[in-house]
Amino acid sequence: MSNIQSTMSLSATGIISDVDDCVNLFQWARSAIPSLHSGLSGSQQEILQEHVSRLQGGLQRLRDALPAMYDLIDRAERRSHDTRVEKLLPVLKDTVYEVEDLLDEAKWYEVKAQVEGNATQSPPLVEFIDDVVQGSSFGKLSHVQSRLRNLSSQLEIAGLAEATEQVDRLVKPKTGSLPYEGLFFCYYKELAQVMGFSTNSKCKRPTSLANASTSASANNQFSNGLRRISSLPVLVIQGAGGVGKTTLARRIWFNQTGKPRIIWIHVSDGFDVKRLTKKAIQLCTGEETTTDDLDSLQRDLSKHVSNKRLLVFLDDMRDDALKENGQCWKRFCAPFRNVRGGSMILVTTRCSEVTEGVRTMGPIILDGLKGDVFWNFFKLCVFGDGRSEIDPELERIGRSILPKLKGSPLAAKTLGRMLSRDLQASHWNSILESELWELRQEEADIFPALQLSYMHLPFYLKRCFAFCSVYPKDYKFQKARIAEVWVAEGFVESQGGVPIQDIGCQYFQDLVTRSFFQMVPGGYVIPDLLHDLAQKVSEHDCCILRNDSCFDKVPQDVRHLYVLPSSDFDGSNLLRLCR
Repeated sequence: MSNIQSTMSLSATGIISDVDDCVNLFQWARSAIPSLHSGLSGSQQEILQEHVSRLQGGLQRLRDALPAMYDLIDRAERRSHDTRVEKLLPVLKDTVYEVEDLLDEAKWYEVKAQVEGNATQSPPLVEFIDDVVQGSSFGKLSHVQSRLRNLSSQLEIAGLAEATEQVDRLVKPKTGSLPYEGLFFCYYKELAQVMGFSTNSKCKRPTSLANASTSASANNQFSNGLRRISSLPVLVIQGAGGVGKTTLARRIWFNQTGKPRIIWIHVSDGFDVKRLTKKAIQLCTGEETTTDDLDSLQRDLSKHVSNKRLLVFLDDMRDDALKENGQCWKRFCAPFRNVRGGSMILVTTRCSEVTEGVRTMGPIILDGLKGDVFWNFFKLCVFGDGRSEIDPELERIGRSILPKLKGSPLAAKTLGRMLSRDLQASHWNSILESELWELRQEEADIFPALQLSYMHLPFYLKRCFAFCSVYPKDYKFQKARIAEVWVAEGFVESQGGVPIQDIGCQYFQDLVTRSFFQMVPGGYVIPDLLHDLAQKVSEHDCCILRNDSCFDKVPQDVRHLYVLPSSDFDGSNLLRLCR
């Protein structure tokens, strides 16, 4: 373990500082042994005393090594594209979790002893000696130490023994908030044309008969008419992941006049007509429905939307919406037959098949930002709007990085914010020359850019962000609430006299600044591709239970589980997870 113990480069989480208090616990335990175990011989009591000392020493060494273990995880994640490292990473994480559990167990007994009294006959000390010193924890300590010894040699073979560059938590970007309206003007002009507010177009559209009349028809659809329509018109925004589809859809939402009823549903996890209909009813009424009969659900939804002006957003729709030869899509749309004129369904999708299968007018095709528009956007992400000139060498490197971002605003924001924290040419060159760009990927894939942004997060932010994959896509986070959860999980480090809840909120704000969270009405969401990234880096740690069929997919070493409320879910089956 010399490699681990000599590389203490990160401060530990709150759980580490707590272990200092456990010295008292071991002192109490040693002083209590003669009275609690008076029936033992002197040599037997000495052996028990030695066990207490060995356990204390072993936990102390683990405590001292924990920051270096975090550093190893950090380095391993940066090298996770290496097959050897990829296989070691989940084992390393699981071992570190075992270490944290041991330290947490010792802390628990310490707190219990403080609360219930530290007299030599107190129940906590009896428990501690019987259950911990003479029980399973001593064996756990030996097991963890053995795992760490084996891991140490494997990590050295994989080339993870050397030190790594440190992330300076004190460096703050010099950027302000991004003026999205100005940056996405090419998209917004297209949307304005669709809404009948403009006649200029900057974005590519397919040529079709429907396309020729888009502006006029959309102008009618968005007008606040009183007539009823027999079916909802469907406008599709199509583009690769991270190109700005959802952002633009939300801009339509913000720009609405006449107060239509808004139904926003994130679809990507599967086009289940029953689930989507229930969600629509909940958004209309503010209450969850308990019935599972689709016919009853559709009649209920039809009653709530009849003669109402609606704007239905179906975000990130996949090609499974077209299953059963399009019947699933038709069943979903059936309750919207008698809505008021001026209503519309707006779909965002990456799939051209979905576009052609559901659209009733010319779609908006987002190909990403181009040329100087994209460069100016990237510059703004890095330097903010108060800098007219930049270092020529940084501009050269930045322009070389730009093609790798595929015109994606999301990639430009996350990578640009990361680059803004270190304006040294050597750092920018290391990003430009990263091996991640060479991995096999699709033409419009921006995953390498997002991975690089994640890898250069400080470890404490990585942990907090990866944990959020346990929540479903499009989950609305509240800053104070998720900060409380991070604190409870031990992810937040104490800093002097600053309230730890405030530190957790600052962690969240740091992730917002780095574009890992995006503000929306009612909270914050993680953009879809970044949620995919969070799931990838935490695939052994976090899991979501959506229905009974998910039980067999839960990893044996899972740490965090989110049970998605559903009438399709049998709660009694949760006992199966005990294994």
